[in-house]
Amino acid sequence: MKITRIDLWHVAVPLPAPFRPSWIPGFTQTENRFTLIRLTTASGIQGYSAIQCMGKERAGFGALLGPYLLGERVDDIPSIRQRIREMGYLGMKLGWLEPACWDILGKAAGKPVYEMLGGAPGRVKLYASTGEVRSGAERVEEVKARMEEGFDAVKLRVHDATLEEDIAQITETRKGVGDDVVLGVDANQGWRVAVIGDAPRWDLARAIAFCRAAAEAGFEWVEEPLPADAYDDMVALRKAVDVAIAGGELNGHGLPEFTVMLEKGCLDVYQPDAVFTGGIAATMEIARRVKAAGMKYSPHTWTNGIGFAINLQLFAATAFRSKRLEYPYDPPGWVPEGRDGLLVTPFVHDKGEVELPKLPGLGFEIDRRALRRYGRHFFVATPARVAYRAVLDRGLNAARALGKVRDARIADRSAEVDRLLAAGGTAVGIALDSVTGVDDPTLTG
Repeated sequence: MKITRIDLWHVAVPLPAPFRPSWIPGFTQTENRFTLIRLTTASGIQGYSAIQCMGKERAGFGALLGPYLLGERVDDIPSIRQRIREMGYLGMKLGWLEPACWDILGKAAGKPVYEMLGGAPGRVKLYASTGEVRSGAERVEEVKARMEEGFDAVKLRVHDATLEEDIAQITETRKGVGDDVVLGVDANQGWRVAVIGDAPRWDLARAIAFCRAAAEAGFEWVEEPLPADAYDDMVALRKAVDVAIAGGELNGHGLPEFTVMLEKGCLDVYQPDAVFTGGIAATMEIARRVKAAGMKYSPHTWTNGIGFAINLQLFAATAFRSKRLEYPYDPPGWVPEGRDGLLVTPFVHDKGEVELPKLPGLGFEIDRRALRRYGRHFFVATPARVAYRAVLDRGLNAARALGKVRDARIADRSAEVDRLLAAGGTAVGIALDSVTGVDDPTLTG
C-alpha cells in the first residue's frame, strides 16, 4: 500500500456555453479548469483527487510531492496528514491530496468510501445550485424549469451593487414561483473577489436587512452573507434574523476553525468542502462536531465532478444524508458535460436525486480519452526520479545519507501501523482517530 508514483495534470474541460460566475464579477468562464493528481501504489492501485484552478499556477509544486509522499502508506492517513502539514509550512494548501488515498483504500477493500465510513447504498436528495446572477423575471423561469425537472429546492445567487437590487431578485422570484419550492440564496460574501470587476462588500447592517427580507419571502437559508472570518458579526446576525445562516465552504484552517465557529455559534448550517478543509478524515470530524452541537452539515460541492464525488461520499456517510446535497447546475454553461467532463459516468440527477455510486473508492472512473484530450501531463515522480534529482542537487553521499534517515523513519512508522492493524485496528479507524480531538491549523484545504 505504499505510494510509488505520483502524476499531475493541468486539466481544462470546455464548457458547452459561456458561464458567468456570480463570485467573480466581470469574468466569463469558458472552461472548467483544475489540477488532477493520481497516486499509484506498489500493487498498481490508483487513486485520484482534484482541486480547481485558474490556470497553471501549480506548475512547480510537483517537485515537492515526491520527497514528501513517495514511500508513504496510503492506509496510514495520520502520516499522510502529517506530510500535508509539513508542506503547509511552505505555504502549500494541500489537504485536497488526502482523498486520493481514500480512493485507493476503497478500491483495495472493494467498497465505496461511504460504506467504509458507515454509510449504505441508496439515493441522495439534491438541491439545484445556480451560479449566475439573474433578474427576478429570469430567475422565475429558471426555478420553474428546475421544478419541472424534479427538484424541490433551488439556491439562487445575489451579487448586485445595491441591497435594493438583491432584495428585488429574491422577492420577485418567490412571488413568481409560489410556495411549493424550497428556496435558498448565496451572497458569496465569504471570500470577496474583485480582481476584474468591482464586487459588493456587505457589512453587518446590510446582511441583517437582506436576511430579514429573505425570511419575509420564505427563504430557508442565506449563505455567506458576511466575510468568512467575521465570526462575531455572524453571531450577531444569527441573533437578529429568523432565517438559517449558512457558510464555511472556504474556511481554510479546517477543523480548528470550525471548532471555534461552533463554540461561538456562528452558523446554523456548516458547509465544509473536503477539498478545501483538510480532506475526508478531518471533514468527517467536522460533521461529527456539527451534529453534536445540534447544527446542520451540508457540504459545498462546487468545484468539479471529482470534488462533487468526494463530498457526496462524505455526505452519504453522515447522519445528514436525509437532507439535501448541493448539486452545481446552471444551464446552459454549467452542466454535467463540463462539470464532470473527465468522468466515464457523470453525476446526472434523476428527478432531483442522485444514485450513490457502487464503484469502489470515490465512485468514479477517469475517462482516459477525455484526459488525453483535455489534460496536460506536467509532472511525474518515482523513487528513481527523486533519487536522481537528490543526487544532482546535493551530491551522491549527501543524498544517500538523507535517504537512509528517511527510509528508517518510514520503516519505523510502517511497523507501528502494522502493530495497530494486528491488534484489531482498521485503516479507517486509524484515520478517523487521528483527528478526533486534534486541532491542527495547518491541515488546510
